[in-house]
Amino acid sequence: MARTVTLIPGDGIGPEVTGSAKEVIAALDVDIEWEIAEAGEAVMEKEGTPLPETVLESIRRNKVALKGPLTTPVGTGFRSVNVALRKELDLYANIRPALSLPGLDLPYKDIDILLFRENTEDLYAGVEHMVGRHAAESIKIITREGTERICRMAFEYSRDQGRRHVTVVHKANIMKYTDGLFREVFYEVARDYENDFEEIDERIVDNMAMQLVMKPNLYDVLVCPNLYGDILSDLCAGLTGGLGVAPGANIGEDIALFEPVHGSAPKYAGQNRANPLATLLSAKNMLYYLGYNEAADRMQEAINAALKNPETRTKDLGGSAGTREFTRAIVANLG
Repeated sequence: MARTVTLIPGDGIGPEVTGSAKEVIAALDVDIEWEIAEAGEAVMEKEGTPLPETVLESIRRNKVALKGPLTTPVGTGFRSVNVALRKELDLYANIRPALSLPGLDLPYKDIDILLFRENTEDLYAGVEHMVGRHAAESIKIITREGTERICRMAFEYSRDQGRRHVTVVHKANIMKYTDGLFREVFYEVARDYENDFEEIDERIVDNMAMQLVMKPNLYDVLVCPNLYGDILSDLCAGLTGGLGVAPGANIGEDIALFEPVHGSAPKYAGQNRANPLATLLSAKNMLYYLGYNEAADRMQEAINAALKNPETRTKDLGGSAGTREFTRAIVANLG
């Protein structure tokens, strides 16, 4: 039977990059049917909300979704739809791989870092308010339950992938209660997995940022609270080519949502200039999640072949191809 997957095309370049993913997956002959669910700025006027309940219903029904980038207004307007999706669906784990790709001229080689970011707590819980007229306060929330489940997923997932080194990132030297609890629970969970890994250690977040730009090849798996994970995952993306090559996944107990990390870039919409690679890599990871391992492997090989040729790389990666040309090259490589 065909597997139905919710597809949220997104704003700006979203329809182009998700269209690329659909085209490549169709060429793989994987038995997936797409259920389109519109969200974001594009439906705000019509629906009165950027996240209609029908979108949530579709994802809950299908259990798996692929999402294009969505616009979030800065300073005013609606809150982030991305954050709302994670909270409404309890997608507590944000998994961000940073993997070196062929054909890209970068200072670092052979990067392979997997970052686990707690997705629902910390300062992103959105508990903030004004204190009088001249002060604003945001409350940092770390719970034992929330920390334990992200840590356990990180260890389980990393063990299944054959990874050997797990590092917890924190600022417990300063925030002794909140980050202190995150660190404490990490080591409690780690006791169940100490025989599965060669090294389990910790880094203070500012030192971790320095370590990643000086000797990133020393690191394998990072486990972070929400804010640090957001910042460090972008740093890791920079090591491997930027947000244009950065896939993401938001995982809960029985629901998974895959998405590129980059924004909607509305000024490039419809110009055949968008790099669909982050969405393609997110779709590839979705195929692994669904058990289509052979198809996912073929997709990665076809992407690698397209990246090695400057004529089929997109311009932001030093090539000359547009969105459509890059996609066609990947499809041709599948043949």
